[in-house]
Amino acid sequence: MRVGPAARRRAVLAAGVLCGAWPAAAQQAGGAFPSRPLRIIVPFSAGGSTDILGRICAQILTERLGQPVVVENITGAGGTIGASRVVEAAPDGYTLLAGTPGSIAINPQLQPRIPYQPLRDLEPVVFVGDSPAVVVVRRDSPLRGLRDLVARARAEPGRLTFASAGIGSFAHLSAELFKWRAGVDLVHVPYRGTAPAATDLIAGRVDTMFENYPSVQAYLAAGEMRALAIAARRRSALLPEVPTAAEEGVPDYESSSWFGLFAPARTPRAAIEAVNGAIAAAIREPALAQRLAGLGVEPVGGTPEAFREYVARRIEETGAIIRTAGITAQ
Repeated sequence: MRVGPAARRRAVLAAGVLCGAWPAAAQQAGGAFPSRPLRIIVPFSAGGSTDILGRICAQILTERLGQPVVVENITGAGGTIGASRVVEAAPDGYTLLAGTPGSIAINPQLQPRIPYQPLRDLEPVVFVGDSPAVVVVRRDSPLRGLRDLVARARAEPGRLTFASAGIGSFAHLSAELFKWRAGVDLVHVPYRGTAPAATDLIAGRVDTMFENYPSVQAYLAAGEMRALAIAARRRSALLPEVPTAAEEGVPDYESSSWFGLFAPARTPRAAIEAVNGAIAAAIREPALAQRLAGLGVEPVGGTPEAFREYVARRIEETGAIIRTAGITAQ
């Protein structure tokens, strides 16, 4: 079929338009991150500490990346349903997980049917903050310090009791780690949540708790509980007068409830670096650091690689505690 001059001119013109449009289309498809709204999945109910921290991160990213960030609360199974939703999301940086020890380090090792492996299926993006475990007793407890607790536990094995928010909870594993490090025998009394456990501790029905600081912050401030020690390598700015466990004769006892953002595996490096840079820069600012301190959280930041290394170490330690204590899901 012969093509006339006019048709040839139209074809050349169309090709020129397409060639000119291609770079713009390609730039739009693979342009600078982000080019549309993001979402942070919080695997717990609205109003809790994880939700509050997730919303702080959403606000930071909205302001610094120039795109709206929506928080979605997808609850159930101790945080693993929300985490699974992130694992299943497209690895493009637009879906992030508000990750904590439960959904990342504890539940995947207690519940074999969970359909993801944290460091295979999720990519650590930024370490937002850390809250040390605190060994607490009621206000009028005869235990005046951690040395008293250890001495009493060694003198009367199986006599002292500790409360937790349930089997496999952060407080339970923190206490099991303490028993391991201190070489003592304490009796576990599990509850359905931190609030009833704290109520019975204050009432004197149990002797102690090994809970993360935000969960007991209000009780300490009200004078209903006393802190014997923190499970950290150095004293915390959150509780500067409280000694570390090492100072009280229990070396290597370190336990904390951390918070960070995760993305699906194979998320582009550019997206990870954009989110990491925005959050890490913001939490270094005094005003935000003070706001986090009010929530019982010490800001951390750092690189994605440092966060991955930290999470890997915590997963390994958590698995060792679970195996040593013989903890099984109920």
